Amino acid sequence: MKVAKITYFFSPFLFDFLCTIILLSSNPVLSIRFPDRIPEVPKDASNQPLQTAVFALGSFWRSEASFGCLNGIVRTTVGYAGGSKANPEYRNLGDHAECVQVEYDPRVIGFRQLLEAFWASHDSRQVFGQGPDVGNQYRSIIFTNGTKDSRLAAVSKEREQSKSKSSIVTTQIQQLEAFYPAEPEHQKFELKRNPFLLQLMGNLPEEELERSTLATKLNGYAAELCPSRTQRRIDAKINDIIKKGWPILRDV
Repeated sequence: MKVAKITYFFSPFLFDFLCTIILLSSNPVLSIRFPDRIPEVPKDASNQPLQTAVFALGSFWRSEASFGCLNGIVRTTVGYAGGSKANPEYRNLGDHAECVQVEYDPRVIGFRQLLEAFWASHDSRQVFGQGPDVGNQYRSIIFTNGTKDSRLAAVSKEREQSKSKSSIVTTQIQQLEAFYPAEPEHQKFELKRNPFLLQLMGNLPEEELERSTLATKLNGYAAELCPSRTQRRIDAKINDIIKKGWPILRDV
């Protein structure tokens, strides 16, 4: 059931951080100052001809985190697509699937690379769900925005199927009709499970957090889905902030 995914956990590294914070809080000389709010400096949108892609690959909480650490990803948004119901909601999504919308810079990453991440991030051969999550809302779908995307998706699906003939790749390829953003509590879910990281960012308001490129990457980091080199680089930045006692994390 969905409730099972609410279980909270911390990576060993973040656990060490929390222990450090407890230690520092008991020593006023070494205490860290947390700012009330440090807004993220927006990137120059005029220099970023962004494109979007939408994928369904199981629970959108983890799906969003799966794309967060890829170079070229500017932001991610979870939501609903693939069905006929107007204005779906989490408790009443009708025939829609849980999805993640990815906004990316095509000069850095292309649709082919996104497809590779899609296949690597879930079991496309599982029928009617992903892992412990069973239901039509967790089905596997590649949404396309045109003929070129459809062709690339079809070729990638054939390649994925060719890896094994013992089972069928269940992934659907659909033209995207509409994407409905999910409720705020579902956005950057993995990051929100780690309040310490939110504090390091400066406690951004919900709207800024949802649009934040930094939050997008840290969402993947919090779920431990970044490449090992990226995880270590973020570890080092956070460690440096703790040593300095001034926790403003603006980029990773």
